[in-house]
Amino acid sequence: MSKYSKEFKLEVIEYYEKNHIGCGELAEHFRIPNRSVVRWWIKNYQEHGINGLIRNNIKYSGEFKQNVVEYMHKNHLSLNETAAYFNLGNHNVVGKWERIYYEKGPQALYKERRGRNKNMSSKPRKKKLSKENEEDLIEEVQRLRMENAYLKKLQALIQERTKPKHPKK
Repeated sequence: MSKYSKEFKLEVIEYYEKNHIGCGELAEHFRIPNRSVVRWWIKNYQEHGINGLIRNNIKYSGEFKQNVVEYMHKNHLSLNETAAYFNLGNHNVVGKWERIYYEKGPQALYKERRGRNKNMSSKPRKKKLSKENEEDLIEEVQRLRMENAYLKKLQALIQERTKPKHPKK
């Protein structure tokens, strides 16, 4: 769900058309933190009407992506202009398609790229130990703890014996 409703966007655009003020003043009047958002709404509305204000999660085909990138370069358009022309939700998606097109070729646009990469795992999985191995490790830890405690006591006794009986003044 978008942050601003379609009705609110229409209200902003109607106010803009009625009063002919700049996007900065318009954003300030409606308490919109970024004036580029207002500019984007106006441009999309002028290009596509009310449909330009509605954002849907659309899955684009590889052919469409390729056509968008090629059209952008053929007509020397910016990312914003291209996104507005094709009524895309965000100009960043055009930049991503362009990067894929030039780095990996046009055929790479036909591959689905949503979600996490299949061969990446978040953490290496711990191997389960057999009961015997687990018991052996527990016994070894206990033995090492006892040995450590014994050595600490021995060290304390040695220090106590070597400590002088009468402190020097």
